[in-house]
Amino acid sequence: MTKYIYAFDEGQKSMKDLLGGKGANLSEMKRLGLPVPDGFTITTEACIDYLSQGQSLSTEVKTQLVDHLAAFSERTGKTFSSDSNLLLVSVRSGAKISMPGMMDTILNLGLNDDNVKKLAEKTGDARFAYDCYRRLLQMFGEVVYNVPMQAFDTYFEDYKQQHKFDNDAAITAEGLQEICERFKEIYVEEVYKPFPQEPLKQLEEAIEAVFKSWDNDRARIYRDLNDIPHDIGTAVNIQEMVFGNSGDNSGTGVAFTRNPVSGENKLFGEYLLNAQGEDVVAGIRTPKDISTLNDQMPEVHQEFVDVTKQLEQHYKDMQDIEFTIENGKLYLLQTRNGKRTARAAIKIAVDLVEEGLLTKEEAVTKVEAKSIDQLLHPNFEEKALKEATPISKMGLPASPGAATGQIVFSAEDAKAQAEAGKKVILMRPETSPEDIEGMVASEAIVTTHGGMTSHAAVVARGMGKCCVTGCSNLEINTMAKTVYYDGGELHEGDIISVDGANGDIYQGEIKTVSAEHSEEFANFMKWSEDVARLDVRMNAETPQDIEAGYNFNAKGIGLVRTEHMFFGAERLVEMRRFILSSSYEQRVEALNNIRKYQIEDFEAIFRLSGERPTIVRLLDPPLHEFLPNSDEDIENVAQQLDIPKETLNKRIVDLHEVNPMLGHRGCRLAITYPELYEMQVEAIMGSVLKLKKEGIACKPEIMIPLVSTVEEFTTLKDKLVKTIEKLEEEKGDKVDYLIGTMIETPRACLVADELAKHCDFFSFGTNDLTQLTYGFSRDDAGKFINVYTESNILKLDPFQTLDKDGVGKLIEIAVDQAKKVNPNIKIGVCGELGGDAKSIRRFNQLAIDYVSCSPFRVPGAILATAQSQVEESE
Repeated sequence: MTKYIYAFDEGQKSMKDLLGGKGANLSEMKRLGLPVPDGFTITTEACIDYLSQGQSLSTEVKTQLVDHLAAFSERTGKTFSSDSNLLLVSVRSGAKISMPGMMDTILNLGLNDDNVKKLAEKTGDARFAYDCYRRLLQMFGEVVYNVPMQAFDTYFEDYKQQHKFDNDAAITAEGLQEICERFKEIYVEEVYKPFPQEPLKQLEEAIEAVFKSWDNDRARIYRDLNDIPHDIGTAVNIQEMVFGNSGDNSGTGVAFTRNPVSGENKLFGEYLLNAQGEDVVAGIRTPKDISTLNDQMPEVHQEFVDVTKQLEQHYKDMQDIEFTIENGKLYLLQTRNGKRTARAAIKIAVDLVEEGLLTKEEAVTKVEAKSIDQLLHPNFEEKALKEATPISKMGLPASPGAATGQIVFSAEDAKAQAEAGKKVILMRPETSPEDIEGMVASEAIVTTHGGMTSHAAVVARGMGKCCVTGCSNLEINTMAKTVYYDGGELHEGDIISVDGANGDIYQGEIKTVSAEHSEEFANFMKWSEDVARLDVRMNAETPQDIEAGYNFNAKGIGLVRTEHMFFGAERLVEMRRFILSSSYEQRVEALNNIRKYQIEDFEAIFRLSGERPTIVRLLDPPLHEFLPNSDEDIENVAQQLDIPKETLNKRIVDLHEVNPMLGHRGCRLAITYPELYEMQVEAIMGSVLKLKKEGIACKPEIMIPLVSTVEEFTTLKDKLVKTIEKLEEEKGDKVDYLIGTMIETPRACLVADELAKHCDFFSFGTNDLTQLTYGFSRDDAGKFINVYTESNILKLDPFQTLDKDGVGKLIEIAVDQAKKVNPNIKIGVCGELGGDAKSIRRFNQLAIDYVSCSPFRVPGAILATAQSQVEESE
């Protein structure tokens, strides 16, 4: 019989796959003797079984649930509906990988019309009892029966206003009792059935609701955003309630053992007195800094500080801890590795190495590779910032960054306007998990409520989004679509700038500057390079991109796309002249003019690269891409080249291809027009020979694209070698160079052993290889790929992450075959997958020498190569 439920004292931290992160860590803290309320965990296997078996709890799970409740009651001395020792529980989700706020929680479960009276009598505090009941009614209604929270909130807020209560805590016991009665009526109005009074029925329905929440929209979006698998399920944790809302000697909070924004080694957190946990993360009330707890409850504060140090030492990482204080006693409800900004992640990793808690190899695994992008974004220019007009200087710096955009007030508008190409700033009183799509679409998020651990803050940091919370001097009216501030108001569409590092908001657009990198960043990246096996090169051809890539420590250029050099105004004229030529002589004349520009371009590239390897891909796209499309452009080009418009139109029709990605492009162009590649090679080698005279040694690697047969490659290679030898003879000098190919067709993968006998290097062009393997047009796949991934037809978009079973298998075959016949052949990857961490993990397992990606993805790729190597070593 499968064991679906584990008591906390039966588990440990290594059981995350089964117990989820929350359940495994609760068990671990229990094992360490820390003050954790008792409970048990229903496994992820039960969730997967539930979702796959028609969404109902199996008899086996229900039987084990009853047995564990009996054992739980025996350990705690409490039971549901007991007159003297009433048992109430929380029901919380907990997947293997942390998904803060994405799934559902229910507190105070077990209360009903009778039990609320027992709780009031037992505690002598009717106000506390009915406050717990109204929270259960709200949570249970929303989570289990999908009653809109607005149905409860509207009445609740109207009641406070009508009776002139300034805040929730001011409502009397009688008032809360009246509110509970109204909440029960809402159940009948919204779902046509009453709130269930039987605690076991409540528990079973709550467990099912948490399992269902694994597949809610916000959870799926979050998993897609964070590359979390959809098939691992969530565990459910049933835990004895402790009450932070039981008076002024009670409270609840969230704390990080280090600052999750800066990485500073200082306890960072917030708490609320007389509140329950959801009040803090929901941002409904603005909490107090954890340091002030020392003034109100010094003994509890000291105990908490000691516990946080113990947990960080034990887990060897910064911890995110949820806690409750009940009548002066501390309880821990959760610990997990805390979400943090990339800057904080690097500082924490470096500090932990210096403190002796981590090795350098362990440290490089503590930072998400894709989060490195956060450090490469610009900041506001200091001078422009001083001249800008502030709207708010009272916000909290929840997530760093500098962003400018148009104000929007809803997640729906943020998504729609972003899809229309606009940059937007989402402004709301507070965010909720339902806002996730709008948060993803926005340049920044601004809220008036909530602190540094509110939903907006935690989720924004995880996404690397600029975020400012707690702007108490602003009033955001989402109905009127207006922001009121001291001295004015703003409306939807107005431009603002958000400084997430300082918590400030400004009118209008502010100029930005490139980010500066800390000493910790430099040390961390050096460790990553030391650990990694694969080199990382860049795909670049402009001086700006090349300089950026080398500033990020790229080991060379893995792809110079020469087609980008032909689109300058003067060059395009000559390229069109070449295409429209009617004879070999005319084509050569046009190419001779283009060569001058090519030599200048290549000289600039090789001057920056020096001795670092530089791969130049010869012209790849079909010729029609260089010709005009509109009638106006056709008219202008005809005049420019002094040819009849009819002649130009005829040539455009002749060059039209039904499927240009499979047509007259790549090496096929050079087979037809060998003078094209000969001109490019003359320009490459001419620039290299010129630089050599200046004392600059270069390492050109010439790449012939899109070969499918050995004969295509050898035919072109022979012509290019003769061209180079003739040029060397003319110049009286020689240059070391390599000639290789881009593997982009499935057939090339299958004949890689024969190609390797003639090639100096291979570079896999994963964009085209994926396209040709699947038969998906990479330009049109966006119309259906999302449907495929959402329907689980595809696990991942193969243009973003390597398809291991298909494209990956072809690469593996090609690499193995090539290395057998030519052990010294250099092999790289230069498509977009060269910068994807998951793909890099697979490339590191193969006999590949380097990956290449866009310049700003280089640091993340370096880190991913290091992490892959650590995994391989383990």
